[in-house]
Amino acid sequence: MFPKAILLVLVGVASTVVAAPSSNDKGLLQFALTIKHLENSFFADGLAQYTKDDFVQAGFPSWVRGRFRQIADNEATHVALLQEELGNDAPAACSYNFGYTDVQSFVELAAKLESISAGAYLGLARHIDDKGTLNTGAAIAATEARQAGWISSAVLKNQPWDGAFETPISPSVAWSLIRDYIGDCPGTNPDLPVVTLPGLKVSDSKPKAGDTITLEVTLKSAKKTTFYAAWIDGLKVKYTKITDNKTKVPQGLSGTVFVGVVSSKERPDRDNFVTGFTVVEFPFDSKTRQNAA
Repeated sequence: MFPKAILLVLVGVASTVVAAPSSNDKGLLQFALTIKHLENSFFADGLAQYTKDDFVQAGFPSWVRGRFRQIADNEATHVALLQEELGNDAPAACSYNFGYTDVQSFVELAAKLESISAGAYLGLARHIDDKGTLNTGAAIAATEARQAGWISSAVLKNQPWDGAFETPISPSVAWSLIRDYIGDCPGTNPDLPVVTLPGLKVSDSKPKAGDTITLEVTLKSAKKTTFYAAWIDGLKVKYTKITDNKTKVPQGLSGTVFVGVVSSKERPDRDNFVTGFTVVEFPFDSKTRQNAA
């Protein structure tokens, strides 16, 4: 079964080594560990499947696999830290289905998962009670962002960052982005402080500004309601009106962006979520200027 998800006010957070977590912090520490279990399994399984020669045959330099091995070690260290902090309250790993079929798709998914993890840990920061927890969570978020940037630039030859700001995402947004990779989980795992939202897919995950894309979701309402696509990019959110499940891609988006459906132009939160979120990419080269005078 899926990890249990219940509707809670998000007042906790994500990771500490200083003292036993408060009841608020504990729930989000458990969610933080849920993300880390997923990443740890992803890198361990992928590296067990693909050798250095496999990476070379896929067109990557021979040293790339070694860097992925280092990322895998980092993820295992994060898991161990959170398990130690939570003790008997630590959720166990689940089974996973990542769907990659070759080295190229493994690398592309690695970049995606690292960006989600960085955003999730940043998003947890606003709910932190304990300053030690905040410090540890920020340290993990910074590592995740560096890893995502390295994969995107050094390996995939895209941008090394998304813009002036990393993109924080809420626990429920992060959950909607990872839950399809999660299979069966132990029944003893704790409930997670997230809202489970309907899934969302888009007709083009690498669109251009001005394109019209289709949102693959059923939008139903008892009365006529206006829905918007919310595009989360760094510290800003852009909104575009949805008509007949279609919307126009706004200008000014760059790098990895998270898009979902909301019922108002207020900042995306549990009160206006209509769907979960999905990842869309706006890669840019070194000639691009961002917000330059």
